Amino acid sequence: MDSLRNRLILLIAISLVVSGCASGPAISVNQDPDADFTAYQTYRYASDLGTDRGGYSTLITRYFKDAIDREMQNRGYLLEESEADLLVNFNARVEDRTDVVSRPTPSYGYYGYRYGLYGAWPMYDNEVTTVHYQVGTANVDIVDVGSNQLIWEGVAVGRLGSRIEEDPAGAIGDTIAEIFTRYPVPAPEAGE
Repeated sequence: MDSLRNRLILLIAISLVVSGCASGPAISVNQDPDADFTAYQTYRYASDLGTDRGGYSTLITRYFKDAIDREMQNRGYLLEESEADLLVNFNARVEDRTDVVSRPTPSYGYYGYRYGLYGAWPMYDNEVTTVHYQVGTANVDIVDVGSNQLIWEGVAVGRLGSRIEEDPAGAIGDTIAEIFTRYPVPAPEAGE
């Protein structure tokens, strides 16, 4: 009976991982309703980017910049190193999380028939499963340089899988692309 219980736990764990991977990150945006996003033509990056806290540029910073450049330039914006209409900053954070799940399971064993009668649910025990995982948050801020006001923020929050370790540039690129699907200036359709 223990092997049946272990197989059931394994199947539940696999289904949780697969369902977590199937649904991408949760995306949320906040924007200034008065900003005219079509009036902007150029952008530059903040001098102190959120992913460069050690005083040097990281590989993660390069992956973010490459992905953001693709999205901004695909929408017609030009990267300018000095004077620009928009200032772009971004940040990433990883948190460790733990979920504890308690669920009733059938009570088996020699005295299982008697033991289960005295529990909260007759013939059931409680099984507690603990799952440790990481949640990543990525955000992109876009600031109007003239007014020095944040006009758009896109945030992605999701459970991290093995892809972030195997292909960080691709994982970050996909996340940034998903964030920018909610940007007020849409990217042109393929073939336009």
